[in-house]
Amino acid sequence: MIENPSPASALIGDPSTFGRVGEDGTVYLITESGERAVGSYPGKSPEEALAYFVRKFEMLASEVALLGARISSGAILPDEALIAIGKIRHQFENFNGVGNLAALKASLEQLPNLIENNKKIYELKKTAEKEAREAKRLETLAIKEKIVVEAESLTESQSWKSTSERLKELMDQWKKAPRLDKATDTLLWKRFSSSRNKFDKRRRLHFAQLVAKQGEVKTVKEKIIEEAEALATSTDWVKTARRYKELMDQWKAAGRGKHGDDAKLWLKFKTAQDSFFTLKNADLERRNQSMESNLVKREALLKEFELLIPFTDHQIARKKFRDLDDQWRKLGITDRKKREALENRIKIVNDAIGVAEESHARKSDPTARARAQDVVNQLQDAVNSYQAGAKKAQDAGNSKKAQELLEAAEARKTWLAEAEKSLTEFSS
Repeated sequence: MIENPSPASALIGDPSTFGRVGEDGTVYLITESGERAVGSYPGKSPEEALAYFVRKFEMLASEVALLGARISSGAILPDEALIAIGKIRHQFENFNGVGNLAALKASLEQLPNLIENNKKIYELKKTAEKEAREAKRLETLAIKEKIVVEAESLTESQSWKSTSERLKELMDQWKKAPRLDKATDTLLWKRFSSSRNKFDKRRRLHFAQLVAKQGEVKTVKEKIIEEAEALATSTDWVKTARRYKELMDQWKAAGRGKHGDDAKLWLKFKTAQDSFFTLKNADLERRNQSMESNLVKREALLKEFELLIPFTDHQIARKKFRDLDDQWRKLGITDRKKREALENRIKIVNDAIGVAEESHARKSDPTARARAQDVVNQLQDAVNSYQAGAKKAQDAGNSKKAQELLEAAEARKTWLAEAEKSLTEFSS
């Protein structure tokens, strides 16, 4: 027995009971009139061979069941159903399958009666189809009327290009729309065609008037090209780029010339412009690469500047600073903003050396040294004078005065020590 029989086979019994497999592997169909061989399935077991021919029967049974369902639901027209029944009948001739073939034939022969019994369904379907056709006609009529109305609204348009494109789109829509009855279609087409012709006549007149200007436009553009080509090798990047923009504005203001001439003229102008900007961009690329390279060199050199601090000899520091500054100045261009930040750091080093130089200059000033020496001499003379006076007062027996003079001498000694310290700070 075959497992999991199909719904169609269940209606007419177990198909496998109507067949057997002989010892030689031949599969036989069992009918009321006897057995007949339907084939074999080499290399398979008897069960698999029988199952193969049962499946063929089940497929035919499913086809009969499906046709019956379509007839019952009205999904197929009577004439079409009768044709389908005839095709299935033809399949029964010399059918090689295993199942209740007699019962299946009986089921098939019931279908013509089913067709007759379901005429009402067919009539309803015909009515629905007629209504659908009318709805489709009304839909098509609305589409074409909308196309015509829009075309009529565009006849006075001066947007030549966009309107021409839109009318072309409307024409494509018209072609795609289904046909109506001849009279209606002809009437709508005449309105649509008349609108297109009216706009096209105005467009042709407009462009015919432009022909008179084309010679003037060509002359203006040739003059622009002459200047553009002369500027193509300029290296005054900013000024020339600005001029090309002005030439482009002039080109646009000149208007359109003859299509063929315009294309050739534009190519010449664009070639000259592109040549300039190609050179400009190449130079900018080289400058950018050079600036990046120089930036790396400046950053390395900056480290040497900053290593000058701290220093003990300002003269050696200044000499090294000048050597580094010479190298710095010989380096090529660098991004201005980045270079400014680096030079601010160099300025700190320069200022530190400058402070040391100013301090040295001040201490090396002969006039200042002389003044410092004079202060030392005056204080030394004062100390000597007070000490001598104290001795005289002591010898004269005036101890009080002697003490006062000694105290004055001691005070001058403190001042003298400070003055001598300041004097030592001056270089010899």
